[in-house]
Amino acid sequence: MSADLALLQLPTKAKQTSSRQTEQPQCKVKLRLIEIHPSGNKQNVPGLLRVFNAKGNRVPIPELLNRGTGVKTSPKSEQTGIHSWSVIPREVQIQLPQTKLILEALSGLETELTRKTINLSQKSSANITLPLTRFANQTPNYKTANTHLHIMKLSRENCNRYLKQVPAADRLDLVFISHLERAIADKTYITNRYSNADFKILSKESGVLFGWGEEHRHNSSGHDEGYGHVMLLDIKQLVQPVSIGPGIMKQGTDGIPLSRGIQTARKDKATVIWCHNAWGTEATPNIIQGDVHALNIFDGGTRSTYEDSYYRYLNGGYKTPFSTGTDWFQYDFSRVYAALDIPLTTANWLDSLKAGKTFITNGPLLDLRINGKGIGDQLQLSADNNHITIHATGKGRVDFEKLELVHNGKVIATRKTDPLQNHFEAILELKLKIDQPGWIALRTPSPSVPNNPKRQQKTPLNEYGRELFSHTSPIYLKWEGKTKFDLNQAQAFLKEMQQNREKIAKQFLFADNHERAQVLDVYSDGIEKLSQEIKSH
Repeated sequence: MSADLALLQLPTKAKQTSSRQTEQPQCKVKLRLIEIHPSGNKQNVPGLLRVFNAKGNRVPIPELLNRGTGVKTSPKSEQTGIHSWSVIPREVQIQLPQTKLILEALSGLETELTRKTINLSQKSSANITLPLTRFANQTPNYKTANTHLHIMKLSRENCNRYLKQVPAADRLDLVFISHLERAIADKTYITNRYSNADFKILSKESGVLFGWGEEHRHNSSGHDEGYGHVMLLDIKQLVQPVSIGPGIMKQGTDGIPLSRGIQTARKDKATVIWCHNAWGTEATPNIIQGDVHALNIFDGGTRSTYEDSYYRYLNGGYKTPFSTGTDWFQYDFSRVYAALDIPLTTANWLDSLKAGKTFITNGPLLDLRINGKGIGDQLQLSADNNHITIHATGKGRVDFEKLELVHNGKVIATRKTDPLQNHFEAILELKLKIDQPGWIALRTPSPSVPNNPKRQQKTPLNEYGRELFSHTSPIYLKWEGKTKFDLNQAQAFLKEMQQNREKIAKQFLFADNHERAQVLDVYSDGIEKLSQEIKSH
């Protein structure tokens, strides 16, 4: 459970200011969304709809699922944010007031927003088709996933409805629903009651593939940082205990490291993704040992930055692909695009993730090529072959303002967006001379971080009212046979692990010396391995 859990709750009933409350005559409307591809092909698609009256006030649609189900409401979210949208799972029949209305619709991240004015005055029925123009076509080469999702406080019936409709409307291909335990509170965690058989049924009925996982975690207190949180995806069985320590389970000790559960999951061929921007003391030693396949960024909120988490590991020489999810409910468009040219299965998609062929986003769509190589690839460079040609693109329904090219953690080039029809694009082309090992990635500007005075600049908001972000996993630059290894960063990791080991030994609860030792050994082993790497460099 992320620190953002306190921000999530079941929505209170919206104030009924619609025309129905004043008994305004209603029109029976049959409505569908049609997606138009660049080739001219058309197809019915799920998506989102919102309706405004002539005064600009939103018109609720009780027949449809509110897209903000499970997310804390606010006047702004109800009028222009996530709660302003309703889910269109297929052709629907709804009632709208007999008056002049403005309809807005979209589907996923790759269609432009459609806005249409209609006049239903004196009409008892109407057929409406809203065309959606696709401006990007990532689908043939990429499949999208949410790698971190739980749902609470819904009935089984309402949870089924949510899972069948919301991921499809957001145009996700794959969603991992993960088991999570917490003393007392987990009685309301409805997704814990789903089995693999249930997910197969949901996959068939929704058109979205559902996978099973577990959030294996430790907290030193209710929500504070402990050893950390890690997703174990495509597991064959639950790793026990699911949650560790009195801070979260109100019983037991802190005597089990996350590394034990990670090793158990890896033996079952599961995929290991660290949560919440490497939050927790055990992230670094497990990444150093090579036991973490990817790193979830901004899953549950922007509590940290790229620089404070992801870039540290890349500069230390550890390949940690980007991933993301939404934790509690799908409060955002957040997703991972993974390149896939074979049939979609959970295993195939996770293999692409582990290979680093990914980018994360809640809006902008990115592509990066260097000397013909793609995201996740490695370039072999030398003194006789030291020039690279970079081609980077970004597209988005909302103006993301600019692209940023990142080399070894520093922004080295930017390109502003240009409007194109009803979306925005940016193209960045650059030639560089390389004289060292490293990595290059593409991103849009970083979102702000709460309570961080240095990171208060906000990025534009997407249609759900969330700050935009996007970032590719790197293309790696191998120079004269060497990969990136920053000695200063390595020494910082050593210091971090030493300090965490001392803190844990003094402050955490253990039944005996054996428990203490098996936890502290995780840090000692990480220190030993990193010390050897420092000597070899």
